[in-house]
Amino acid sequence: MTRLTVRQLPALRGPAGWNRLLPAEPPVTLYGARTADVLIVGAGFAGLSAARRMRQLEPSARIVVLEAGKLADSSAGRNSGFMIDLPHDLASDDYAGSGDDRTMIDLNRRAIGFAGEAVADYGISPGFFDRAGKINGAASETAAAHNQSYARHLESLGERSELLDARQMREITGSSHYLGGLYTPGTVMLQPAGYIRGLATGLRRDGVEVLENAPVTELERVSGDWRASTASGTVTAGRVILTVNGHLESFGFETGRLMQVFLFAVMTPELDNETISRLGGHPRWGITPSDPMGTTIRRIDAGQGGNRIVTRTCAALRPGMKVGDADLARAARVMQDKFDQRFPQLAGMEMEHAWSGHLCLTMNGVSVMRQLDDGLFSGCVQNGLGTARGTLTGMGAAELASGNSSAITAHFTGEARPSRLPPRPFREIGANAWMRWKEYRAAKE
Repeated sequence: MTRLTVRQLPALRGPAGWNRLLPAEPPVTLYGARTADVLIVGAGFAGLSAARRMRQLEPSARIVVLEAGKLADSSAGRNSGFMIDLPHDLASDDYAGSGDDRTMIDLNRRAIGFAGEAVADYGISPGFFDRAGKINGAASETAAAHNQSYARHLESLGERSELLDARQMREITGSSHYLGGLYTPGTVMLQPAGYIRGLATGLRRDGVEVLENAPVTELERVSGDWRASTASGTVTAGRVILTVNGHLESFGFETGRLMQVFLFAVMTPELDNETISRLGGHPRWGITPSDPMGTTIRRIDAGQGGNRIVTRTCAALRPGMKVGDADLARAARVMQDKFDQRFPQLAGMEMEHAWSGHLCLTMNGVSVMRQLDDGLFSGCVQNGLGTARGTLTGMGAAELASGNSSAITAHFTGEARPSRLPPRPFREIGANAWMRWKEYRAAKE
């Protein structure tokens, strides 16, 4: 393989709300021709983790990271910010893991530890990396039974959890919507844009070039190296790591095997003191739904960008990797309804931001972290677990590229190839109908 022409560039709807909470920064862009020892394409969780791990393994290496847009405007700055340590299988009805859960927990905690060390080393605000744990919220008897089953599963693994009743949930959230919840202490609650920007700032201080607004349109093998071309310049490197999640397919890999899914979120304006008083509850918390197709809710405070509530729900499969205005408008209407159900005392509050985020799933739940060609490596396909899984695949790809091995490389290189998907248009029609049915079945969740 000598030349890869990139067929599709990232395209997301709406502003990245988390990034809008932070001061604007001028982009650092690519101009002209550069050479490097290692080029990393993509500056999200995987790409920046790969850069940090490569700097640890090869302190003198010249490392360049290219980001298609502005830092933290991509999907890395659009997720809900839950860095979860425990089994979190999105294909399950209640997140219960499958396979070797103990191994996955240990790997997730390795990712969290790696991220925590970066926070300390780079002086990232602790509010952007909050070791607060999370709650699985239950709004129905079925969901409460899921939580009890999940608690038993965690107990069998030797993991701590705490079942909460309706009163406790109301005291925490200010909402009477929930019948109960399951608290687990190991999740880190991120301000995802703040964390990503903090990583980039620290890496730049360490001599890594992190360049923005530089979408790679072609990757070509030239005299034993790889040359990446953008509209404003080129980077030639002996080794390239692709950390582009679902856009791995845009580079010509795993075509017809990756599910390109978009999720949606809305964010309130800053809550004033009178609104906070009406709301009640604690100033900072995060709830994932007991049913994976339910609604995720976060409340944040000044340490994460202001007193606000973030609501996330709705999913759409788009093999062309683009969503339309109608997709975002429909999701915003649904999320307004979910917000009003949970907080009738704030019903009708107009949202300040609404956005889409791109994630990538495989039918058999595998990632693609391996060597793709001579000098070309991948840390992609996070299966909706972009914060922890992205960190892991980025770390592992850097280890592969530097000739090192670890428990991370052993796990991901031992996975099967992604399963082939049904042909289009049956893939899109069937998957979207299935997701709408799952959303309907999730009901109050």
